[in-house]
Amino acid sequence: MVIAIDGPAGSGKSTVARMIAEKLGFYFLNTGSFYRAYTLSALDRGIDPLDREKVLENARSITLSVKDGNVCIDGRSEEGRLHSPLVDKYASPVSSDPRIRDMVNSSVRKIAEGLDIVTEGRDTTTVVFPDADYRFYFDASPEIRARRRLAEQPGLDYETVLQGIIERDRMDREKAVGALKIADGAIVIDTSLLTLNQVCEKVLNALRCTSA
Repeated sequence: MVIAIDGPAGSGKSTVARMIAEKLGFYFLNTGSFYRAYTLSALDRGIDPLDREKVLENARSITLSVKDGNVCIDGRSEEGRLHSPLVDKYASPVSSDPRIRDMVNSSVRKIAEGLDIVTEGRDTTTVVFPDADYRFYFDASPEIRARRRLAEQPGLDYETVLQGIIERDRMDREKAVGALKIADGAIVIDTSLLTLNQVCEKVLNALRCTSA
């Protein structure tokens, strides 16, 4: 079974997907982390993340894998470094390259074969797993998402974070491939005023209702 969740950055996809996977005993797979991993690797090697050819060359030279729900680069877990401000800034441009997207999509589909999974990412329900058994779209206002980011990374400037989120949303919606949008038939949940537990319960209730 595949449960797919997508929506804009900061809407609660990753945390809730992990919670759902744990409650159901499913495998957690975060597709967005693969793009972040390619971005992080490029930055670590001094590669300009906007240089598509060099980023692609580097991506082809490394191996990404998943262990215990964490993305590893050449066997080393880098999960804790995937949400730095620089990775936040460049992950979207890196993910806009169709060749990188093909690499990620092939990888996650292969990992998912024969597994019960909960997966999340910006185009998970529209491109990666359009035939998922259950599809959800999480949303939240940019202001709420900015405050959530500040709670995770104290010391950042609110207006800078907010403008970064608004700009990323614009870029994600305007992508020629894998643009951010609500899939036909997806269950939409506005997480703005909900706790993580409340969002999780809404997802579980939806699964119970549709499987009854």
